[in-house]
Amino acid sequence: MYISRLVLDHYRSWDTCLLDLEPGVTIIKGRNGLGKTNLVEAIEVLSTGTSHRVSSSLPLVERGRSKATVRARIQGGEDPTDYELTITAKGAKRGRINGGPSLYMRDMVGKVPCVTFSPDDQRMVSGEPLVRRSFLDEAGALLDPDYFRSRQNFAHIAQQRSALLKQLLKQGDRGTDQRNAVLSGLEIWTGQFIQAGLDLTRRRMSLVAALAGPFETLYSDLAGPGQEANLDYVPSLDEIRDQDGSESAVEEAISQHFQRIYPGEVARGTNLIGPQRDDLVFGLNGMQAREFASNGEMWTLALALRLALFEVIVQTKQVRPIVVLDDVFAQLDEGRRSQILAFAGDQDQVLITVAADGDIPSLDEARLVDVESLKADAFERDQDEEISRALADLTRARSGQDGDRT
Repeated sequence: MYISRLVLDHYRSWDTCLLDLEPGVTIIKGRNGLGKTNLVEAIEVLSTGTSHRVSSSLPLVERGRSKATVRARIQGGEDPTDYELTITAKGAKRGRINGGPSLYMRDMVGKVPCVTFSPDDQRMVSGEPLVRRSFLDEAGALLDPDYFRSRQNFAHIAQQRSALLKQLLKQGDRGTDQRNAVLSGLEIWTGQFIQAGLDLTRRRMSLVAALAGPFETLYSDLAGPGQEANLDYVPSLDEIRDQDGSESAVEEAISQHFQRIYPGEVARGTNLIGPQRDDLVFGLNGMQAREFASNGEMWTLALALRLALFEVIVQTKQVRPIVVLDDVFAQLDEGRRSQILAFAGDQDQVLITVAADGDIPSLDEARLVDVESLKADAFERDQDEEISRALADLTRARSGQDGDRT
């Protein structure tokens, strides 16, 4: 599959953009700040509902606008399919397929599979757990049809429970009746928190289990003989690791855990355990990679994980995802450049962003898109549309004047 046309309206730095694409490799060149990464980020948001660069929708919308639109025409079957995603500065994303009825984002994710390699990938190993959870959320959106719904449901429940904990923190010992009412509500939300948390945690554990095998093989291939890596998902709801226990037994054990930590949660006004605090641990030759891996090894671990995601998508969906290489060649040494270029050459569509001529990889039949020219074309279209609107307004005004004289 591949994108044949990408259209953006009020997306980040792009007031408007129309980009026609072809299968194979397209290199998008432009100096930093022109918006080349925004182009490929829009595809990532259409694919997964999120961006690895930000945690909310607000930065995705052009300043001063209330919403942004991403449209993509996908070729791959007998007929092209048009996808449209509307991103509001505040509120839920909504989409349409072939101009049909409005859909929730959960009904759109994964339909345009895309795997993005970016300079931030090294942070999956060296960064905070939030970065690794974000990767799992991206992978879940692409591989598990119900993952996005599960994550949204848990986030809503976690927010409600956290609000009650903050309320208890502010109240202290004042207002016994009101405090009892809050405690009653907290008990209900805690039960829902446990159930939703277990659902999301199990989905993430399944994802890691699916990725672990390909990841280990790919890392060994990339790093060379004798190099071993592994993935381990570490849930803060540790009782879930007792897979021999029944569902009710696991829930009861977690409920007792919540009772033990209740004073600490109230004292801090926040949820202390749950999927929002889980982590994905990279192992390297029997040690934690975050503590012992070199920069080169971290890059290779991250590259292996992205390639593993690509491989699992191909196996489960029988389709090759669109591949985005966002400004990665400036970060990679010659050996890793060669490895990723060999991979890119076999894909249906690869979009590569570069900032300088020296970062452009040597690829036969690659198409080059100059972002500065693309900006100029967009500006000319805007000017033509403004002139057309002005002429139309003038024509209507004259028609009105003629009617008045009559």
